[in-house]
Amino acid sequence: MPSWVKSGFNEYAKRLPPSCRLNLIEIPLRKRTKNANLARLQHQEGEQMLAAIAQGAYVIALDERGQMSNSPQLAEQLAHWMQEHSTVALLVGGPEGLSAACLQRAQQRWSLSALTLPHQLVRIVVAEQVYRAWSLLNNHPYHRAFQN
Repeated sequence: MPSWVKSGFNEYAKRLPPSCRLNLIEIPLRKRTKNANLARLQHQEGEQMLAAIAQGAYVIALDERGQMSNSPQLAEQLAHWMQEHSTVALLVGGPEGLSAACLQRAQQRWSLSALTLPHQLVRIVVAEQVYRAWSLLNNHPYHRAFQN
């Protein structure tokens, strides 16, 4: 992963308190070649992702067909996740997206945008949005959008 990706993710992750800690578990992408069986690679990566999920975790798949939220709505979601679940797993797929098994395991699907985003950028956006949601819940000045 490029250093700017690690730096961007870490910048937001370190701002969060222990009660809302982001723990990144990377599943290495398998090599994509001209003749690679992409469905098989996606399946294998999905199996590794599922194996890395903590038992009893609430699973949210980052998926372009998922529910989109504005910042206050995401803050409400974060409050719910934190109150109802001791562990939440956010699954970000590789270039081919998440495997069918990962999507099936997820209790919720979250869409960051109608645009397709590279998975490197997604991890930064997710970290920033979780931090923004946390800041809204805690009346932190980070989120300065007009509020009624």
